[in-house]
Amino acid sequence: MTTTPRTTRRPLLCTALVALLGALVPLLAATVLTAPTAVARPRAADAAPTAALTEVTNFGTNPSNLQMYLYVPDNVTAKPAVVVAVHYCTGSGPAMYNGTEWAQLADRYGFVVVYPSVTRASKCFDVASPQALTRGGGSDPVGIKSMIDWTVRTYSADTSRIFATGISSGAMMTNVLLGVYPDVFAAGAAFSGVPFGCFATTNGSEWNSECANGAISRTPQEWGDLVRAAYPGYTGPRPRMQTWHGTQDDVLRYPNFGEQIKQWTNVLGVSQTPAASDTPVSGWNRTRYGGIGDRAPVEAISLQGVGHNLYVNGMASRALTFFGLDSSGPAPQPQPGACKVTATTSAWSTGLTGSVTLTNTGTTTLNGWQLAFTLPTGQTITNGWGATYAPASGTVTATNAAYNATLAPNASVTIGYQANHGGNSGAATAFKLNGTVCT
Repeated sequence: MTTTPRTTRRPLLCTALVALLGALVPLLAATVLTAPTAVARPRAADAAPTAALTEVTNFGTNPSNLQMYLYVPDNVTAKPAVVVAVHYCTGSGPAMYNGTEWAQLADRYGFVVVYPSVTRASKCFDVASPQALTRGGGSDPVGIKSMIDWTVRTYSADTSRIFATGISSGAMMTNVLLGVYPDVFAAGAAFSGVPFGCFATTNGSEWNSECANGAISRTPQEWGDLVRAAYPGYTGPRPRMQTWHGTQDDVLRYPNFGEQIKQWTNVLGVSQTPAASDTPVSGWNRTRYGGIGDRAPVEAISLQGVGHNLYVNGMASRALTFFGLDSSGPAPQPQPGACKVTATTSAWSTGLTGSVTLTNTGTTTLNGWQLAFTLPTGQTITNGWGATYAPASGTVTATNAAYNATLAPNASVTIGYQANHGGNSGAATAFKLNGTVCT
């Protein structure tokens, strides 16, 4: 067995997927990665050599003839986590190994990396067929699930820490894997992908131009229903999702970024209003949904002026942080408290004034906020200050004014309203800041 030195290169993404339909990128040939030699393992029960890319054969049910490549670090931990790193069109498992830093990160943190590899001519993953979009349907996801099962058996891997990540075609497959196997994956990170089911076709084609062009828009509920239909009857927890997209993507166009956010916030049952927004790198806009910490249910990173080939070194480390693999212990870190609210009223015969003080108890500055609350029965807001209020009764949402949109950690803002009442002059209750319950 031989160990191939690993180099770090920027991989070619899914542009060749377009080439299948006559839109070949002129510089394609100049950017294809050279794959290192892999070591074949004839017996699936054998553990792979460490610190070398290894091909595993006979790993289980594999209806679409995928190849399995594996990287196990020298310092693999007991009950290691597993990261499934899925390649782009024209790529391969060895090219993904050679062109990303997942193996280096495995060396540092002791997890195992699985690199699925397509053998069909396009070298693109099946994210379009009904079989691929159905649990146990008989296409690529089944083979990838077999690779995970083999790895779990062989290394006693931690089934609560299995993650998927991919680039372009691999990003689309990441969305698919999280949809058809929600009980397998804890989280995913998709670089330049599309929502689950967006690429669906029924004519055998691997390509869906309408989706690629960003022309498919659905409601969050419709997107979520597509995911739920992949595994009917499943009621367990769903994996978290991190998605990345460049605003100038001309292969899988930028509207797909927003559609993914709609889909996964719905699937995970969190507000589409960001709980936090920041700029971790110049030109990046990061929004978090359903939580403000590094392990929010949904995290979305938009790269201004960047095209389809957005992946660069350093991004995998950020996905690793989202996964929680750069800290000890298998359990996700708890989300910090989002907010604290104090509410009072001052009433007279048929009216009242209400005062609400909102404190950001999180660790991230909010750039825009919405505070939802419930008014007692019979109260109707007639005017307000510090925010706009809608509707006037029942469950009301107060949206920041222009001058108080930014709320730093531990900072407070006070807003107020006048209301009529029918006898109950109590204060509002059930406060939620950007979808997160306040204390």
